[in-house]
Amino acid sequence: MARILTGIQSTGTPHLGNLLGAIRPAIELAHDDANDSFLFIADLHSLTQVKNGAELRHNTYAVAAAWLAFGLDTSRTVFYRQSDVPEVTELAWYLNCFFPYQRLTLAHSFKDKSARLEDVNGGLFSYPMLMAADILLYDADYVPVGKDQLQHLEMTRDVAARFNHRMGDTFVVPQEMTRTETMLIPGLDGAKMSKSKGNTLNVFDEPSALKKRINREITTDTTPLEDPKDPDSAVVWKLYQAIAGEAKGQAMAEKLRAGGYGWGHAKKDLLETIVDGYATERDEFNRRMADLGGLDAELSKGAAQAREVASSVLDRVRTKIGY
Repeated sequence: MARILTGIQSTGTPHLGNLLGAIRPAIELAHDDANDSFLFIADLHSLTQVKNGAELRHNTYAVAAAWLAFGLDTSRTVFYRQSDVPEVTELAWYLNCFFPYQRLTLAHSFKDKSARLEDVNGGLFSYPMLMAADILLYDADYVPVGKDQLQHLEMTRDVAARFNHRMGDTFVVPQEMTRTETMLIPGLDGAKMSKSKGNTLNVFDEPSALKKRINREITTDTTPLEDPKDPDSAVVWKLYQAIAGEAKGQAMAEKLRAGGYGWGHAKKDLLETIVDGYATERDEFNRRMADLGGLDAELSKGAAQAREVASSVLDRVRTKIGY
């Protein structure tokens, strides 16, 4: 049985790109009996960006509620809040002491902001070693990653190999798990959907809010209603296909190419697909967010399970170091 580990930051309510690109695939893996799955909310990582306590707590609950609303079965996976497992910060310190400063300066998370060092905090600089600790603390065999996280996983593999070479066999060196079939989910502006770009869709929003965002922020050309249209260059069609699936997406594409079906019709169909398609998840998300004590109970249960593994691995590391 392979141990698979996935984390998602609590920087806001998961948007459509998170749900389709990370959460749903992770839940599928977690519910496969061949896998031993650890899923966590990376609220310590989020502190590099979020400095408001109430906001951070709300975000963490919203992420937990989203996972559960999309069907995560916590009886089949270890689901926990990163900050509930303090062993991870101790391990991160040890790993920092075994990893070269110069390599950390090459991390994308640091380099992207290094031109304005006043915007860089120490946590952001050492982010890759906290991520490495997240993984190595649980003897993870595989880590599902997107292209933007591949470098950090390579740093995890590097520091694990350095430690093993210097101190003796200690860590499982994890492998990447990529999903080649996962499509890029475009944002409302056509670029990759991202909180930092402000181009996201929150499927848990009320229908009126979703309608306003779709109608106002998805731009279309001025092709007359009766004329043929090009779906391949249209954000509204790409989003519709990502949600509704290949068959329905191609049916919309045919209507657009045939003419007599306008961009307004396409936006209306997209809205209905989101509102109706995620109605069950939206209701469950709202129910979970109205019961924060229930969310805490789920996360605490997972944290107790996670700490059993974490304490064993950390004892192994401490012994190798000499403590």
